[in-house]
Amino acid sequence: MKIALMDSGIGLLAAAAAVRRLRPDADLVLSSDPDGMPWGPRTAEDLTARALAVAEAAAAHRPDALIVACNTASVHALPTIRAALEPAIPVVGTVPAIKPAAAGAGPVAIWATPATTGSPYQRGLIERFAGDVDVTEVPCPGLADAVQYADEKAIDETIAAAAALTPPDVRAVVLGCTHYELVAERIRAAVQQPRLPPLVLHGSAGAVAAQALRRIGARPGTDAGDGAAPGLTVLLSGREEALPREALTYAEGRLLAAVSPAL
Repeated sequence: MKIALMDSGIGLLAAAAAVRRLRPDADLVLSSDPDGMPWGPRTAEDLTARALAVAEAAAAHRPDALIVACNTASVHALPTIRAALEPAIPVVGTVPAIKPAAAGAGPVAIWATPATTGSPYQRGLIERFAGDVDVTEVPCPGLADAVQYADEKAIDETIAAAAALTPPDVRAVVLGCTHYELVAERIRAAVQQPRLPPLVLHGSAGAVAAQALRRIGARPGTDAGDGAAPGLTVLLSGREEALPREALTYAEGRLLAAVSPAL
């Protein structure tokens, strides 16, 4: 089994680690675009073109499924990617976990990039799944870039700025950018209020990993196969290279490296 994942940068690590946990035997293809990131400030047309190129680079490795592990690309480019690759390769997009967050008790905050915050796409999800819930959209300028480059000072500063915009009574935070899942516990620590119940964070990594397996009729577990170690192919703007050094600062990146001797 081979699962490909794509993103502008290392935000795909969370979903890749989730796939690895569900299917330790699966080969992974990680396709990103360091030459073109960030995607958020680009026009929809430019973003779509770059996302399609990243998807096609992954598709050249003939995966069984492709996960678009990027909220921004899912908003703007998912129909184009699906038109190009399906039905030969099932394509799974990433949707902010607004529905499960709204199902819990209490107000909800959605942390997302400025390009996604307030977008018709996100507003549509709020209206559809959280119409009766108090929802605050929180833009997080610079946080994805800080995570991408493992800039500890910038991560602290951008999380603190977003936390200052988050109402103190929120009971759940939707992580509306895949990069944010890599620093989820730091976000929790910044938003959690004393004497209130534990804050619930809602990411998308586990859901998209499970959906990818469903799309190809696979179940969690390990296929005994030939006993070979799972492979990891890393594509940086189409070039096959090693996992970026910054990825190894996160637990998800270290998990992938630890069980992928191809590195």
